[in-house]
Amino acid sequence: MERPQHEIRAAYGASTVTVYQAYSPELGLPAVREGRFPSAWKRDRMTWIKPSFLWMMYRCGWGTKEGQESVLAVEIRRDGFEWALRHACLSGYVRGVHPDRDAWRRQLKRAPARVQWDPERDLHLRPQPYRSLQLGLSGEAVRRYADEWTVAIRDVTPLAREIRSLVGRGDLASATRLLPQERPYPAADEALAHLLG
Repeated sequence: MERPQHEIRAAYGASTVTVYQAYSPELGLPAVREGRFPSAWKRDRMTWIKPSFLWMMYRCGWGTKEGQESVLAVEIRRDGFEWALRHACLSGYVRGVHPDRDAWRRQLKRAPARVQWDPERDLHLRPQPYRSLQLGLSGEAVRRYADEWTVAIRDVTPLAREIRSLVGRGDLASATRLLPQERPYPAADEALAHLLG
């Protein structure tokens, strides 16, 4: 069955959804230890969360890029995630979604969250023909993410290294078995209509 061009795929349970971020060990390790982002974590700047494990691996080079050596799985409340989606604006102008470029700019300026759809990745980190959600949080959304929505923070750097090693040895079946089980996220169509581009 062909996948939709834009679809949120994530590991989620009844009340939480897992998103990924990567930081330097100076930020990542205290976040895991404390189960919340430390005071050094900037609440006044935009932060991007990614429900796709493989897209995060592409972005951080399996945890090898400088400043992204600690790969975190952040479990957040689904009601918070859905609040961010409802209040988000596409990061780029799309004819037919926005009345005009000026209207899009005004909406983007007001929105506490923004959405970008980037090609999903496979185990070799090659782009796929369908897209993966990146959710940028700023202002109120960042504060809610850090102080209200975050339920748990896990270090998945060892998992990233193990999967990368298996891919390097050509054992794609074992690598696939270790991947987080991501499935289509049941967001209501009306909640995503303004984000599909």
